[in-house]
Amino acid sequence: MDDGITGLLLAEENDLRFPRFTSEDAYTLGQHIRKRFKGSQRCSKGKGIAIAVKSVAGHILYACTVGECGDVNLEYWTSIEGMIATVIKTGHSTYYVERNLTLHGRSPDQYGLVYPEYRLNGGAFPIWLTNSTVAPIAVVSAYAESSQEDHQLVVKSIRDYLLKVHEEAMADQVGSPGLSHRRAGSVASLQ
Repeated sequence: MDDGITGLLLAEENDLRFPRFTSEDAYTLGQHIRKRFKGSQRCSKGKGIAIAVKSVAGHILYACTVGECGDVNLEYWTSIEGMIATVIKTGHSTYYVERNLTLHGRSPDQYGLVYPEYRLNGGAFPIWLTNSTVAPIAVVSAYAESSQEDHQLVVKSIRDYLLKVHEEAMADQVGSPGLSHRRAGSVASLQ
């Protein structure tokens, strides 16, 4: 059984894979998400967000908040950690896991996703390498209290970023300056 959306979410996970993922990629992607959120209606309405990129080994590669002091509180960061734990355990985005469980009438507890250690809210997405099928290398997450909007924010940002990386790689192949500076500080690399 598929509601159409879960299939699309799986396709996103399959399509949005990185040729490599460095600490610079994590920083640039995090900044891209931040910038996209700052230009959104949610931000202009005073909503805050927490954004984090973390390796599956637990290294914080990027973290920031957008919003006033009271807009983003400790609960946001607790949700981020729980979302990251869910993605690491399942290998899937939190939005996919949430939709799939709902579709099948299951609770998170039935799959060992016990609250508060694991969270399904917000948008956390696995960073997979193109040549890896074992486990994601990192997780990018955003929490502003809307699973669908947070997921879309993250996915659109990843899609745009991967397009930029692809364009730079193509320019690099024809002799233009490009990605060589990104190879230092690698979290994982295909080289």
